[in-house]
Amino acid sequence: MTDLPPAPEGRIIGWAHTRFGKSDAPDVEALMAEVTGAALDHAGIASEQVDGIFVGVFNGGFQKQGFEGALVALGHDGLAHVPAVRLENACATGSAAITAALDFIGAGRGRVALVIGAEKMTATPGAEIGDILLGASYRAEEGETPGGFAGVFGGIANSYFQRYGDASRELAMIAAKNHANGARNPYAHMQKDFGFDFCNTVSDRNPIAAGPLRRTDCSLVSDGAAALVIAHPEIEAPRAIAFRAQRQANDYLPISRRDILEFAGARRAWAEGLEQAGVRLDDLSLVETHDCFTVAELLEYEAMGLAERGQGGRIIAEGITARDGRLPVNLSGGLKSRGHPIGATGVSQHVMAAMQLTGEAGGMQIPDARLAGVFNMGGAAVANYVSILERVK
Repeated sequence: MTDLPPAPEGRIIGWAHTRFGKSDAPDVEALMAEVTGAALDHAGIASEQVDGIFVGVFNGGFQKQGFEGALVALGHDGLAHVPAVRLENACATGSAAITAALDFIGAGRGRVALVIGAEKMTATPGAEIGDILLGASYRAEEGETPGGFAGVFGGIANSYFQRYGDASRELAMIAAKNHANGARNPYAHMQKDFGFDFCNTVSDRNPIAAGPLRRTDCSLVSDGAAALVIAHPEIEAPRAIAFRAQRQANDYLPISRRDILEFAGARRAWAEGLEQAGVRLDDLSLVETHDCFTVAELLEYEAMGLAERGQGGRIIAEGITARDGRLPVNLSGGLKSRGHPIGATGVSQHVMAAMQLTGEAGGMQIPDARLAGVFNMGGAAVANYVSILERVK
């Protein structure tokens, strides 16, 4: 990890976000229309200033309509002739769109980029959703996993428990923390504080989902969209969030090819991101991380360097990642409570972090937020993205 390139030039200057959950919007086209104009207005940017559009939609069978990049202009006439492209990288699809926009600006091909992440999931029958999401696994070996991705991460949780001991209580603590945080977030799918006892108890309302994972250990099937306006530093704007770092690291797609409990790609992305930013983990004010399942957040504590391997449970038990802890994690409620519309997630995470840094987070706000980390992953820690964000205006 030497000779890393300089951090990207592009800065976040505006954003928009729908509420996540079961939306009345019929499709991705309508969801994207809800955030397109709103993001431009928030940034103080006219449509004729936009040089490129980068859309993150997983789809994978959720809807028959593809070619989503071309749908943006249908909700905003002024964008009809702007170059647009759709990107997909499993659950890190939104971050892939952000990375492409940053590269676009850094290469000098444009000065203003519009990034939109969206997904319409709830119109798909539940039995089909698990199979669609398994498209982000290695189907040759994992395609018949019962329970879809819940089954994949249930297996990961089982492996963790076998190697390091039962961490069910610690997973319930993570779930309770994120639900409590989500209760403060007006954009969250689930705005209810369930408390530790409910999350830690198997019941009719909180049954086992897969392996040792309970329903409260699993993120939600959600609809939603989020958008960012990213611009060259020379563009005048009312606010500006710089990328001190933006890194991606991959790992093997088949779980059989790696030690899944290492989250090696995530570990590498975090190490490179902190090095590129010239900061330590202790310098961060908050982190938005990819808690598709509570065991993922636990493993991410270890991958980011908060704990040694096998010691992630200590981090939540000691309150280090609590709202008032040393490093608050998922103040927005995370995927667990905010929801996980696949293509929107990475963009949403950056919006939530930017809101904290500009003091626009409302009831979610913590005092004096200066630096934020964002971690978004595709698949079971296959495509791993880390951003370090800092307010510069």
